[in-house]
Amino acid sequence: MFARSAVVAFVALPLLAQISFAKTCARTYTVQDGDICDGISAAHNVSTYQLAVANPSIDSACNNLQSGQSLCLGYEGEDCSTTHVVKLGDTCDDIAQTYGFNATVLNNLNPQLDAQCDNLYVGEVVCVSNTASVPAPPAGSSLPAATIPATAIPANPSVTPTAVPTSVAPAPTSAAPAPSSSASGDDDDDDLPFCDEL
Repeated sequence: MFARSAVVAFVALPLLAQISFAKTCARTYTVQDGDICDGISAAHNVSTYQLAVANPSIDSACNNLQSGQSLCLGYEGEDCSTTHVVKLGDTCDDIAQTYGFNATVLNNLNPQLDAQCDNLYVGEVVCVSNTASVPAPPAGSSLPAATIPATAIPANPSVTPTAVPTSVAPAPTSAAPAPSSSASGDDDDDDLPFCDEL
């Protein structure tokens, strides 16, 4: 009898652990036709990261939203509702300074941002509350919202032009002479410059 109840308890333990550790949704939103994840995040003050973590059924491209679907916007005790919508030219340092903390705090609030902050994109919504707690990244899976969507624009694109090697001569500024047509009708390329003459 003891062995049977021990087996039942052992089998039920993972289910009880899931129930006891289940998070309670603090805010919800019902998806409307035409909604996109960053639009929902901006309109309802929820970071792009938090929306992705609280709704693991949303795919990484956020193209599987269904009208009428209920989304969790944040968990009780892990709900950042003070947000900033990223604009072109924003950097992590600038955003953190604007809200009165350093980039380390910004990265802790937004774990999807990499150390160089080069995956910040225009329209992304980031948590900027110095007192909020955000959900931890899910264990055993890739970090949600960590890549720039294919259709998004990086917030701070690289503006450093590619350096031209100094041993290469600059291209001529005048156009090469147009070939003249010969009176006899045969094409003569003798008056065209060779490539090494440019």
